[in-house]
Amino acid sequence: MQSRKSGILLHPTSLPFTPGIGTIGRTAFAFADWLEKAGIGLWQVLPLGPTGYGDSPYQSFSSFALNPLLIDFDDLVADGYASRADMRTPPYIRKAGNVDYGAVVYWKNAALKVAARKFVEAITNPMEQGVKGFSDKKVAFYLFCQENKFWLRDYAAFMSIKSHYDEMAQAEGVPGTWNTYWEKSLAGHEKQAVDAWIDSHPEDFLMHEAIQFFASVQWNRLKAYANGKGIQIIGDVPIFVAPDSADVWSNQKFFQLNSDRGFSSVAGVPPDYFSAIGQLWGNPLYDWNALEADGYSWWIERVRRMLKLVDFVRIDHFRAFESYWAVPAGSANAINGKWEKGPGIKFFDALKKALGELPLIAEDLGIITDEVASLRDSCGLPGMKVLQFAFSKDEKKAGALVNSFLPHNFLTKNCVAYTGTHDNDTTQGFLNSMSEDFVALVASYVEGRSVGEKEALRLCDTGKLTESLVREVFASIADFAVVPLQDVWAVGSEGRMNLPSTSGANWAWRAERKFFEGKRAEEKAAWLHEMGELYARK
Repeated sequence: MQSRKSGILLHPTSLPFTPGIGTIGRTAFAFADWLEKAGIGLWQVLPLGPTGYGDSPYQSFSSFALNPLLIDFDDLVADGYASRADMRTPPYIRKAGNVDYGAVVYWKNAALKVAARKFVEAITNPMEQGVKGFSDKKVAFYLFCQENKFWLRDYAAFMSIKSHYDEMAQAEGVPGTWNTYWEKSLAGHEKQAVDAWIDSHPEDFLMHEAIQFFASVQWNRLKAYANGKGIQIIGDVPIFVAPDSADVWSNQKFFQLNSDRGFSSVAGVPPDYFSAIGQLWGNPLYDWNALEADGYSWWIERVRRMLKLVDFVRIDHFRAFESYWAVPAGSANAINGKWEKGPGIKFFDALKKALGELPLIAEDLGIITDEVASLRDSCGLPGMKVLQFAFSKDEKKAGALVNSFLPHNFLTKNCVAYTGTHDNDTTQGFLNSMSEDFVALVASYVEGRSVGEKEALRLCDTGKLTESLVREVFASIADFAVVPLQDVWAVGSEGRMNLPSTSGANWAWRAERKFFEGKRAEEKAAWLHEMGELYARK
């Protein structure tokens, strides 16, 4: 890792100001400006792929593509890729408040197809060559397609075929995933069948490529702007991919599939502090022998792609590279799974040989064995320390707190300290849900003295205790200190991003305007900047 840095965790969908959902347009640039004022050098985001089931960024139609919902319509118009009339906001879209994904998907995807169709018509029409500035856009588009050919063609084909079969499946009221409903030759990713589909649906295919081009233009512009202000971006790569994805469809030999393309076992985690019945993710499992025989080429390209989009990559569920929890398909929960061996150090050796030193962060939470810790350390990767996991009365021995997540127990600076993650409640919500004696324990730790329950509750209710926990993370020896924006403002449980093992109400939180403009926003920036200087974080 590099010098001591501080960071803010905020997914672009949570940015305010734009209708319906946060985007990577004007407000994202304003957020980068605020981070600079706050002396913050890291901006951590969640996975950036197109979201599918449950709107989860961890269940994406592609681990290479960008989420079209992040495209900013004002920028699309300003860049000449769309008209103002085509991008106008319908009355059913919220102007503020949490994301209503159903409405946003219905609106934005349809509007993007209108813009993409016009762009495709233009690039395939010789009469457009005389339009001022158009030739540069056409060249840029074809260069983008060439540079991303490893994944883009299959992704665009997958989305084109999927939209056709989804409509048919919905009309019949049946599941329409690629391995349950598509015509056999297309489901098998047979080259002749896929080529024939593209040839017979050229406009639709090119539209999906064009939408990815729009997203790429905007993301690259934002990243360059943030980097220019000394802000590096931490991205997120889920170790597993979604079952209904271009990744599995176009790379079936790398996954554990049955002869009928179903899954014999799926991914999850055993019972832990997140869930008493474990987490049944349902992702297909890798055939690591097949991947090794191919030199891990698919994974190498996946990491290569991410390192073009971000500066650091957090590997979600790192422990599965050592051993992963395989759950029999059809299980109601993740209790009855079993551990299977992952690829281990040889996988990371292959990545390093192909890509050089890797700016990776290992998400090493959950059940971490000595073998997992040894793999992490052998790779030289920083792990994670989450302060919300640090306080336990059961671990108080001889008057001392001995939990390894407590800052005074960190054994190495090669780690990333967090108050909480996207899977936790906000820190304020976490404290609000605790018993009075537990809150007093936390307050005593951060105050360095015995704090009674009445005083502790006052500190909690005013948000001062949450501020103190943010300070603990900044003051720790960890090279990187990252806090969710919700914790900077002591937002309660209404700001929680995800409740594991649930669906339907996650990933929707959006920040308020006051977090980015006005006197209080300036004061918060000054507070963070002062702490950064005090604790030597750049």
